[in-house]
Amino acid sequence: MRESRLKLTAGYVALLIVSVMFIVPFVWLLRSSVMDLSQIFIMPPEWIPKPFHFENFKKALTVLPFGTFFTNTIIIVFSVLLGTVVSSTVAAFGFSRIRWKGRDMIFAVLMTGMMLPAAVTLIPSFIGWKELGFYDTFYPLIVPAYFGGGIFNIFLLRQFYLTIPQDFDEAAFVDGANYFQIYWRILLPLSRSAVIVVALFTFLGSWNDFMGPLIYLKSDSRFTLALGLQMFQGSYTAQWDLLMAASATVVLPCVVVFLVGQRYFLEGITLTGLKG
Repeated sequence: MRESRLKLTAGYVALLIVSVMFIVPFVWLLRSSVMDLSQIFIMPPEWIPKPFHFENFKKALTVLPFGTFFTNTIIIVFSVLLGTVVSSTVAAFGFSRIRWKGRDMIFAVLMTGMMLPAAVTLIPSFIGWKELGFYDTFYPLIVPAYFGGGIFNIFLLRQFYLTIPQDFDEAAFVDGANYFQIYWRILLPLSRSAVIVVALFTFLGSWNDFMGPLIYLKSDSRFTLALGLQMFQGSYTAQWDLLMAASATVVLPCVVVFLVGQRYFLEGITLTGLKG
């Protein structure tokens, strides 16, 4: 009994240490965003600003067209989110609930795509989109989401679908349902947690995406927040208070989205089985 308590205590201590390691940089970002430049690097550090300089946010967000960057990011993120959720749930349904010739072999081939580094397909993809005339547009960032939604998302949803008994499908067929009705009325409601996990991953990945916009976007009017923040950093490197305020503005939506959906996130990860 005593040994188990010691192990439990050691586990909590380890989790606490790791949590502090991740939280401290975020707290440093927030306190620096409302500090005067002269206060940020004082040693020993001051964690509570005196006074609070909330005007840093106004200054940081007006020196560059962050409103345009925000609008562009919203358009891309929600378009990618819609395409990923719809196409990945449909693809996962086809690989888990419908029997067709070569299904498992094709799925295995698709899984090998997870082993390819992104750099391998970077140049061919860029050349292809440029030849189609879509360079400096949002299409290269949005359209791929409507063709499967990503191999990992298909895999995650497929594994979740396999944990749902096939008896539901058979009962629905007896009642006269077709595949679409089974997908829409049975599978999607039962897999809400897994779908939310996919949506969270997609939102965070698309919101923080830097490489994609950097490669495919050239005009400042089409820049996303990630590119705008990089532009700001290049122009105002020495003004750490404004840089921290701009960075906090970009990061906070991700924190809010994760806090709102963390219950579904943990539930979806926990319930996603390894059957099949």
